[in-house]
Amino acid sequence: MKIGCHLSASKGFLAMGKEAASIGANVFQFFTRNPRGGSAKAIDPKDVSDFLSFSAEHGISHLLAHAPYTLNPCSADPKIRGFAVNTFIDDLKRMEYVPGNMYNFHPGSHVKQGVERGIELIVETLNTVLTPDQSTTVLLETMSGKGSEVGSKFTELREIIDRTHLGDRLGVCLDTCHVYDAGYDIVGNLELVLEEFDKILGLNRLKAIHINDSKNPFASHKDRHELIGKGHLGLDALVRIINHPALRDLPFYLETPNDLAGYGEEIALLRSLQK
Repeated sequence: MKIGCHLSASKGFLAMGKEAASIGANVFQFFTRNPRGGSAKAIDPKDVSDFLSFSAEHGISHLLAHAPYTLNPCSADPKIRGFAVNTFIDDLKRMEYVPGNMYNFHPGSHVKQGVERGIELIVETLNTVLTPDQSTTVLLETMSGKGSEVGSKFTELREIIDRTHLGDRLGVCLDTCHVYDAGYDIVGNLELVLEEFDKILGLNRLKAIHINDSKNPFASHKDRHELIGKGHLGLDALVRIINHPALRDLPFYLETPNDLAGYGEEIALLRSLQK
């Protein structure tokens, strides 16, 4: 089973690799910079080299970099959109130090401009930042639909992909908390949700799963993650997800409100329940 959690990148790649190994993780996610924005820490080529050796020895793969929350490519403010473009370009260059991995971002909030205008601006950003020679797959994250978020509907993600010139560089990260909060009943009818995903987006586009419980009930359009089995999704539903034939071989990333030891316990629990 490919499973891990969110780790702090402040100490470098090798430190993250060692933390992952210490809790039984074989994949992990990290923020490329402070999640609230700002400049990124300089990459140390020796740290990267040491990490690549360590990860090969310990079976660590499928790194998932997460864009900062402040990256909003469909903001009405051109300065915020400019920050999104510059950050995106810089992050994709930095990801080439660990080639062949993934970069996840929240599509953004249109803030009273309307979904169609939001999608137009997201596509404009992607058409600016994606390059034919990049090895990183960029993932659109499924969102909960709070406020003016774009990406809570599979059809919105499809439109973004279809209108992006290098759409083959794009994939989807499905967040279990978000899709449940958005109104996709992965507790009561997982099969139907996956059929809809496949019909609209294609399951081949699904590259990663954020495996989280939710503090809020179905279709609440909020975004508050809960510990595994302690929220409205419940352990049984999450176990069905990790064992589904279309999902079980994907990498799973925990984003639950936890510390490192707690992540280790959840990793061990889910690993023990995958058949």
